[in-house]
Amino acid sequence: MRKYMWIIFFCMAVLAGGLNPCLASEKSPEIILMTHDSFSVSKVVVAEFEAKHRIQLRFLKAGDAGAMLNQAILSRNNPMADVIFGVDNTFLSRALEADMFMPYRSPLLADIAAPLKLDPTCRLLPVDFGDVCLNYDKKWFEAKSLAPPAALEDLTAPAYSGLTVVENPATSSPGLAFLLATVGHFGTESYLDFWKKLRAGNVLVAAGWEKAYWGYFSGASKGDRPIVVSYASSPAAEVHFAEKPIDQPPTAAVLQKGTCFRQIEFVGILRGTKKADLAKKLVDFMLDRTFQEDIPLQMFVYPANKTAVLPAVFAKHAKTAKEPVFISPDKIAAHREEWIEAWTKTVLR
Repeated sequence: MRKYMWIIFFCMAVLAGGLNPCLASEKSPEIILMTHDSFSVSKVVVAEFEAKHRIQLRFLKAGDAGAMLNQAILSRNNPMADVIFGVDNTFLSRALEADMFMPYRSPLLADIAAPLKLDPTCRLLPVDFGDVCLNYDKKWFEAKSLAPPAALEDLTAPAYSGLTVVENPATSSPGLAFLLATVGHFGTESYLDFWKKLRAGNVLVAAGWEKAYWGYFSGASKGDRPIVVSYASSPAAEVHFAEKPIDQPPTAAVLQKGTCFRQIEFVGILRGTKKADLAKKLVDFMLDRTFQEDIPLQMFVYPANKTAVLPAVFAKHAKTAKEPVFISPDKIAAHREEWIEAWTKTVLR
């Protein structure tokens, strides 16, 4: 009896101090974040969020952005998660039309760059952005005494035949972004002419970014293609992950007007969540500086928060396009499948 009395008095004492170890064994509430497979965040950042709100954050990776969105739409009446991250501007209109997000005007939106706010209803809030563009192997072009490409048109010149690897837009997010760059740059009447010339010039098509960059691109592998579709931040990644310290990246990005497409990734609270208050806290956390400043060296894209400080290697070696191609999410939604099918017939068949 005295043993139980001691436990009661001990619990009352620690409750007065704001902590209750008598409840420590109880499981913290859980919140689920659905993401694409490329999502990454530091463990220390996750731990900070969990400790602050005394919850457990679980990640549900669901394939690439398109596959993830398909799963979320199919399960919208019984959502698999509370929050979803990774819907980008190529799928924005389709995601909003599915009517599966709760509007939430986070106070952190005041710190988000205005051009990234593509949803005035605040159902999908911008988290990061990156420019998809051509990357090239600097040493290869120096050794061949050939000028690296400065425009998309350069790729169709005889001197660049057999030099380029791209990703399939039907299976790759960067591949789709580059296809959109060509649609925006050449126009809907002429973009296929560019791709016909590229096919005649022996362009290589890979299923995804990993195979293109690490399998065929000479600037990052034993591949023989010195031009690849990647990100404007890829040179910074080359410096950051170099086995031996280097001052300059071995690769460079083509950033001239009309050569890049800006991808913007969003976060949204799934309608039907039973943890709306916690979901809002998670969204706020993803838009705040701690998470935002973790983004560059985790996913090698730019934070959407204007107040976030970039890591030194990113600030020095990652670039952004001053005039990227822009196509409205509504237009992309209306023509995405049409453009992909036309590309497939032109390039692969």
